[in-house]
Amino acid sequence: MPGGGTRGNGGGMSSKRSLPAGKRRFDLHSEDPASSELARDINRDIILELLRRRQPIARVDLARLSGLQRSTVSLIVEQLLRERWIVEGATVRTARGRRPTMLSLNADLVMLVADIRPSHAVCAVVDLNGHFLARQSVPVASDPEIGVQRIAETLERMRDEFARKSFEGVGISVPGRVHPETQRLLWAPNLRWHDFDIHAVLEERLGLQVEMDNAANACMLSELWFGRMDKFRNAVLVTISEGVGAAVLANGQLLMGKDGMAGEFGHILVDPNGPQCNCGERGCWEMFASTRAVLRHYNDRAPEQPALTFTHLISLADQGDTNALEALEEQARWVARGLRMITAALSPETILFAGDISACWERSGPMVERALSQRMLVGTPPTLLAIGDGEMARLRGAAALVLQRHSDYHRSTATAQRAPEREAVAQA
Repeated sequence: MPGGGTRGNGGGMSSKRSLPAGKRRFDLHSEDPASSELARDINRDIILELLRRRQPIARVDLARLSGLQRSTVSLIVEQLLRERWIVEGATVRTARGRRPTMLSLNADLVMLVADIRPSHAVCAVVDLNGHFLARQSVPVASDPEIGVQRIAETLERMRDEFARKSFEGVGISVPGRVHPETQRLLWAPNLRWHDFDIHAVLEERLGLQVEMDNAANACMLSELWFGRMDKFRNAVLVTISEGVGAAVLANGQLLMGKDGMAGEFGHILVDPNGPQCNCGERGCWEMFASTRAVLRHYNDRAPEQPALTFTHLISLADQGDTNALEALEEQARWVARGLRMITAALSPETILFAGDISACWERSGPMVERALSQRMLVGTPPTLLAIGDGEMARLRGAAALVLQRHSDYHRSTATAQRAPEREAVAQA
């Protein structure tokens, strides 16, 4: 969210940072008003959410929809205009009184983002509305220094291509867990870039503040920021690609756990006699539910066939290939077994899916739903939703990491449709 970040191609990094991501998050449905500084931050976030959802919108409508005083809204709007997060547009003719000036998010304020995978990284330029201005895939090496330098070079070229834009920062989505205070990659068994400070190298190279987090957490933040979680306060987001990860939203708050390690359901043992996992154990859930597992399921059925990619396997399934169809069905059964573990432990209202599985959700989704409905402890299963193109979801998640940077409660509250319920917030 907006703050004192330095923007532009040559600017230095901002010294202002929000509380570390592991700190307590505030839930406006249950917390008493906090300090005036926190109240100002919350009120600013409410206004930004309304702007994003209702733009173009006038100040008077922001006050009416937010429940905040007009003087409070005016102060926040002026601050956002100074920081260039929003811009003024046309005036609107009304039946009487002053003509209101319409406000919108600034389309010239953008972010550099990257989604790092074990074999490649996807880099992009994203604006405040989640629109992609450029996107490029770059191979990464097993040597982290080489891989990160390739990512940095790609991001630098993209920044040069859009030299007239203002760059707010850099968001990085990774297939592992990131320490919320140090921003160091703690654990990424499928990436295997151990003891390498991705965050520090990119900040030094690009001269912009970098925010980095697990891909599942990033995707959940994206869903919160871009307003698709209005109905839910208890949800789990599962990313299924080369591995399996998860983010947990409980009572409106994103759970981080000690050292940011909450959500590693993919490394819970489901079969002690299963294949060896990169984490060192045998039979982890991701060894049966990931896209790597689907390819193994296929190869077990058709060992004489050459090695496939997941995209090729989906193509074979679309053509009616029996082995491909059975491999996807096997994956769906194992996904459902893991979801039983999640529903029993957390009882979410919805479970979202991101990553490669989104590419075949039209086929796999119904199979997962049927298998899960047979395994529920009680009641009906949660709503299962794929959040679209897996690659785009992770990139928007990386952008959301930058957007939430200056918000102490990190999108942990209900979204702007519930803004009238927030009248308890102090009028800063």
